[in-house]
Amino acid sequence: MQLNFSQQMRMGMKQVLAPRMIQSMEILQLPYQELQERIERELEENVCLISDEIKKEVTDTEAAQVLEQAREDAAEKPLASQELVVDNKDGKEDFERLIEMSADWPDDNFAGEGRPSANRLSDDQERYDDMMSSVPENPITLHDSLLEQFAFFDLNATQHAFGEYLIQNLDNNGRLQSSLAEIVQVYGGGISFEDAQLVLHKIQQLDPIGVGARDLKECLLLQLTDDMIYRDLIEQLIANHLEDLAANRLPAISKRTGFEIDEIKEAVEEMRHLDPYPGRRFQARVVQNVTPDVAVEMDDQHKWHVRVIDEYVPSLRISRKYREMLQNGVDAATKDYIKKKIESAKWLIESIEQRYSTLKKVSQAIVDHQAAFLENGPDHIQPLKMQQIADQVGVHVTTISRAVDDKWIQTPRGIFPLKRFFAGGTKTATGEDVAWDIIRIKLQELIDKEPKDDPYSDDQLVIEMGKLGYQLARRTVTKYRKKMNIPTSRQRKQY
Repeated sequence: MQLNFSQQMRMGMKQVLAPRMIQSMEILQLPYQELQERIERELEENVCLISDEIKKEVTDTEAAQVLEQAREDAAEKPLASQELVVDNKDGKEDFERLIEMSADWPDDNFAGEGRPSANRLSDDQERYDDMMSSVPENPITLHDSLLEQFAFFDLNATQHAFGEYLIQNLDNNGRLQSSLAEIVQVYGGGISFEDAQLVLHKIQQLDPIGVGARDLKECLLLQLTDDMIYRDLIEQLIANHLEDLAANRLPAISKRTGFEIDEIKEAVEEMRHLDPYPGRRFQARVVQNVTPDVAVEMDDQHKWHVRVIDEYVPSLRISRKYREMLQNGVDAATKDYIKKKIESAKWLIESIEQRYSTLKKVSQAIVDHQAAFLENGPDHIQPLKMQQIADQVGVHVTTISRAVDDKWIQTPRGIFPLKRFFAGGTKTATGEDVAWDIIRIKLQELIDKEPKDDPYSDDQLVIEMGKLGYQLARRTVTKYRKKMNIPTSRQRKQY
């Protein structure tokens, strides 16, 4: 084999995304709250971009200070060398035929036609103060609670130090992350294994009961009390038959323990009061604050209409002060600086307007296709692919993906992610397209109505779904049963 180096010239074509196109795609993909944050950041960084709701027109003094800084920057490094060259020459490659920039800079507000104007964010500070006053304090953690309780035990300094170390080695469920022997070896603090066992025993007495366990069995056993009904049976079930319980093998348990099935069922009901993850009660439950991007309402003619929610998105415009400076004449470095900032401001405004237009058209197309869902409920959702909406709106399918990503729609039936309305499907025996969501609903209905003492197997579910007109493969039924967290027929059987 011979290796050599050579130079060759090749001709080829490749698509290069212009910076303006990239910015437009980013703006389209932003959800409502992130769009607000992006606008606020741009207002801070771009002196030529202003909003009457957030900041007023700049004064002569402020403009002079900015231009002085521009001159200092230009003296260190010519501004022209810092500018990003845009390779888009005719403007036609920009994201989804973005509106061409006009040659002049009018005095009008760049809010865009059709976009409602209002006094926005006028009471932003008041809302912020109200929000901050209602924010709760940081809740106490599991480890903080255990350390506080552990301090009251009468132990020597070595035992106390190891106990604190041991508590810090508990996971969020309250269990040890490795064996006690391994922890003692890693600790290396001169504590004996007998003292380590004593310390662990003390920790297992703390609240919540069950912390400090080395596995699930020990965690449940620690929670047993003498006054529990069927205590002896529950102890046997935990120690020897957890796997049998998971598989619902009650006859086998009855044969091995000598207890009747009814007694085992009552003991299992008592076991449900035990907590296999006692540490989780300290975990803060974060509730996601969903802000819808669009809303859909029905008019007097019983037609659904989409409205983009943008009451609190500020209307942006370009500063009159800096446009006047260009007309009155300034030095070359300052002129380049202002032009660059105005160019950036205009493209941000155009990108926001394009986002508004695209989001409205895409949402309206989705609503038109899923009108039955809005009128009659989830049982009537229709199969829908992004490519169908892309063809209808006249954009690329990736644009649809960005437009619906992390966006929410407010409907009379609640708030849903826009992606919720895209659903795959299958054909019935009559050739009708049916969404998979409907298949899952029908599957759940069958399981809810099945004989409890003889549940349907997956093969039987295929037959029953076929009677309803849905011809499915067995593997499809099994896949959706698992996705729906429905146990097997053996596990569903009630004795």
